[in-house]
Amino acid sequence: MEQEINSKLLLVCLCVVVAVIFGFAFSQYQNISFSTTPIAPFMERINIPFLSDILAPKPEKPEPGPASLEGIAKFSSEQEFKDYLESSAAEITGYYEGISITGVRKGMDVAEGMSVPTLEAGIGAGEETMERVSETTVQTAGIDEPDIVKTDGKEIYFSPQRWYFPIRAFDMDEIAPGIEIPKPQNRGIKAIKAFPPSDLKIDSEIEQTGNLLLSENILVVFSGQEIIGYDVSNPEKPNKKWDMELENRNYLVSSRLYQGKVYLVVKSRIDTYRPCPIRPLYIEGKALEIGCSQIYYPRVPVPVDITYSAMVLNPETGEIEKTVSFVGSSSQSVVYMSKNGIYISYSYYESVINFFYDFFQKDCQDIVPAWVIEKLEKLKDLDISDRAKMVEFGVILDKFQSSLSDDERMRIENEFTNRMDDYYAKHSRDFEKTGIVKIKLDGFALAANGVFPGKPLNQFSLDEYQGYLRVAVTIGDRGMGGMFWNVGESANDVYVADSNLNITGSVKDLGVTEKIYSVRFVGNKGYVVTYRQIDPFYVLDLSDPYNPELKGELKIPGYSSYLHPITEDKILGIGKEGWKVKISLFDVSSPSEPKEADKYILDEHWSDVLNTHHAFLLDTKHKIFFLPGSKGGYIFSYEQDKLALKRAVSGIAAKRAIYINDYLYIIGEDQLIVLDETNWKQINNLKF
Repeated sequence: MEQEINSKLLLVCLCVVVAVIFGFAFSQYQNISFSTTPIAPFMERINIPFLSDILAPKPEKPEPGPASLEGIAKFSSEQEFKDYLESSAAEITGYYEGISITGVRKGMDVAEGMSVPTLEAGIGAGEETMERVSETTVQTAGIDEPDIVKTDGKEIYFSPQRWYFPIRAFDMDEIAPGIEIPKPQNRGIKAIKAFPPSDLKIDSEIEQTGNLLLSENILVVFSGQEIIGYDVSNPEKPNKKWDMELENRNYLVSSRLYQGKVYLVVKSRIDTYRPCPIRPLYIEGKALEIGCSQIYYPRVPVPVDITYSAMVLNPETGEIEKTVSFVGSSSQSVVYMSKNGIYISYSYYESVINFFYDFFQKDCQDIVPAWVIEKLEKLKDLDISDRAKMVEFGVILDKFQSSLSDDERMRIENEFTNRMDDYYAKHSRDFEKTGIVKIKLDGFALAANGVFPGKPLNQFSLDEYQGYLRVAVTIGDRGMGGMFWNVGESANDVYVADSNLNITGSVKDLGVTEKIYSVRFVGNKGYVVTYRQIDPFYVLDLSDPYNPELKGELKIPGYSSYLHPITEDKILGIGKEGWKVKISLFDVSSPSEPKEADKYILDEHWSDVLNTHHAFLLDTKHKIFFLPGSKGGYIFSYEQDKLALKRAVSGIAAKRAIYINDYLYIIGEDQLIVLDETNWKQINNLKF
């Protein structure tokens, strides 16, 4: 019995190595069934599904469709789409939903995300006129994105994040016979008369909740699988103009509002039986159909299970005016939009077998017999899927380990572990990849497709400046599920790419063993925070896209998960130190010597700013910023490079804040409070 257990030691070691590298590549897929084979324990360890037809020959790689760009082509038929799925090993039986939606603000002058937009005077009511109005805090100037609060300076539209279901009359008698129970308030979207603040009142309510966009007099509501347009020219009587629905395999990834048009990105799970046409939306019950010949794919097959569709929506009419579709992966994806284009990313892993073949051939020839490497070489060239190859790979390893003595197994077990650590650290960039597709706004057409090592964190990891795209990624992070921290060192890179998404330069190995927690690009500078135990704050000079440089580094306790430029040489960081919210003011006037000019530890364990930048508000006129906490709302001053808590507002479940003129409106789940910014006194409040 003991000998039988020892005989499995090497196999277990190799299983761990495989699991580390490839288990997570498939961890996003759920509901995967396993068949029983002699090496089932091995395959279960590496979490790779079996296929009943693993030895079935694959079709030849499909030729490009009738329309193509460099490295990109369109399918010519449904059969070509199916052939591509075969060649990319994309028969996926599960699905992982993990997309974030982000946004943008308009009217900024100093740098994107820095100054505060205003509206011209003379629009208000009564004696007081409206002169300046804040908008949603965003990444790119002039491009708005959905949030739970929107305003035009006269009306505030607020969508509560909790929904209370009404109790039916006959239920009341069952719950408390003879006792009158107050009817729960309608928890839908509220249209609030906001200006002047003395006239504060609820004008109307819409029986939906969700994120909002406001385009002139059209309020666009993203409510679950529905997108609805309301005419709010009369806020007291909102009028539903149009609606559309995402059904079955379709999910909204992100949306933007730019120059009166709404840009949608929808992903559709690929039906391997009939992959096209796709129907991402139903408008007034009628399907929007996108044919096979309208769908792009990369000529070099990559694992795909999703079709992305970018669309231009006219908010006035509810019509979809233009579409662009392409295949990708459902794993981590982010959407970034500049004034020139939309960038959509999807991450994937390169060939499993090729990675192991290279490892054995280059680093293990002294401990692995030649026949193992020869079999791997033949296996990697077989015209079958990587999943099928992994089954055969398990058979080869089983045969190898059974030929070893107990002493030799122990030696090789340790050698494999250490050598794989080193090899993965050197070659992880060849294995973990992110594809980025660029859709140009002019003509709304696919313009480029690029591939980068690693994975981006969120939309702030991408930024376009003077025709170049900057991309910040983490590579080799093995923290998922708390497993395998000791295998493969993580690293963080920043890449610069030209308009065709060809990499022109890079800064590599920022925060080795750590991962990116926040990124901000401002002009020709980049700011990156990585974290594991301390918070390295990096300053990058990106003025030369062919020779980007790391200029400075600052190590301090805690981390910043959101970075916001407040002046030309001051960056605000909001994150945590220990269990409390930490605010840092970084002085980057000398890029080679960044400093923490000041910091403030807030007696809060959480702020919604750590979850979404929409919760942050900057008012440069009064040199203050707002952030919500679990106990209320906080207004900080940053005058003279010092952080000071100017005003705390308790008794409100604060979510957002906006300003109109010199009035600060703090919006909570059940009330709205108005403060005078000249003296910070409360002048009005409204209970919901």
